[in-house]
Amino acid sequence: VQLQASGGGLVQAGNSLRLSCAVSGGTFSSNSQLGWFRQAAGGDYEFVARIMWSSGNTYYKDSVKGRFTISRDNAKNTVYLQMTNLKSEDTAVYFCGAGNAALGTWDYRGQGTLVTVSS
Repeated sequence: VQLQASGGGLVQAGNSLRLSCAVSGGTFSSNSQLGWFRQAAGGDYEFVARIMWSSGNTYYKDSVKGRFTISRDNAKNTVYLQMTNLKSEDTAVYFCGAGNAALGTWDYRGQGTLVTVSS
């Protein structure tokens, strides 16, 4: 499975940005999950949001609830992260991942895309 993230950039605080993750080379089951993670400079790799490929059920990190929305386009095999009201603390390299929710695993990760929020 290959994941290709894109859409990062420099944005002012309070503005919005949408990240995309194109997924290829795999098939999805009812247990497949897609998600976004991030890592700030000097910080830990942390979970941001996930979506179940079949059901569309979502789950978010508390600090992004109400500001970020994860979605997927099954026909395009693409997962999105719509980020609104961005804050300086959202500055990080964002990664997309794929795995099995039933096993609790994240088996694949794409390259990151840098999001920089200026205050």
